[in-house]
Amino acid sequence: MTILVTGATGSVGRLVVDELVAAGVPVRALTVDPERAKLPAEAEVVVGSLAKPSTLPGALKGVSAVYLAPMARTVRRFCELAAEAGIERVVALSGSSVGDAHEGSSGHEYGAVEAAVRDAGFAWTFLRPGAFMDNTLDWAPMVRAGEVAMAYGDATQTPIDLGDIAAVAARVLGADGHAGATYVLSGPAASSTRAQVETLASVLGKEIRFRELTPAEQRAQWIGFGVPETAVDWILGGFEETLRHPQVPTGVVEELLGRPGTTYAEWVAARRSVFA
Repeated sequence: MTILVTGATGSVGRLVVDELVAAGVPVRALTVDPERAKLPAEAEVVVGSLAKPSTLPGALKGVSAVYLAPMARTVRRFCELAAEAGIERVVALSGSSVGDAHEGSSGHEYGAVEAAVRDAGFAWTFLRPGAFMDNTLDWAPMVRAGEVAMAYGDATQTPIDLGDIAAVAARVLGADGHAGATYVLSGPAASSTRAQVETLASVLGKEIRFRELTPAEQRAQWIGFGVPETAVDWILGGFEETLRHPQVPTGVVEELLGRPGTTYAEWVAARRSVFA
């Protein structure tokens, strides 16, 4: 049973390849640049991209299941080609923002991917993670300077490690009983922005102050960095929502993997060199 991993050098796809290889599952990795990809020797590497559907027929040949990275623009064509190739199972990376109608939301793209895969009649599974722990890598310059300045310091989310998403994807791809399931994935604990800064300080062993920005200050800063206004408004709206309605862990990662999810402290410790 060969599994095709699309977006095999993406932030989650690359880790899915590693998980499948470690489990001894035959893997075919789809990438634009095999030389730069540095994928495991055990993986069969093929040149191609979801962005260019003409590259997909060869990659899909002889495959029984696909890990699908989200790409709404070409997902309908992917589904046509996958159906023609006899693909039975598709595990699609989606997001918890599905159904969010805000103009700047990523939910539009995730919703389009889910709809196309569902309509195509595959034995599908959708993975909907929330906020990524990796989002806080953007704080590294502030952490090194000793002060993190953000709006909505008490907004509480359940950030997840990308490695746990990949582990769930690999588990679902390699086992029966997940067809038609939608898994909302979270980290093992709820944490506010302020608490995450405190964890960074504790793990790194240095003083890191937290300074609360007003939403207007945060908005101006992100727009100054080139983030589209619609996206800024959506992100800030999400923080405000989790301030009023704090998120709680779903427990799905632990249930599917039979182990605890990665904590934020563990995630920081593994990336000490980035923040130090």
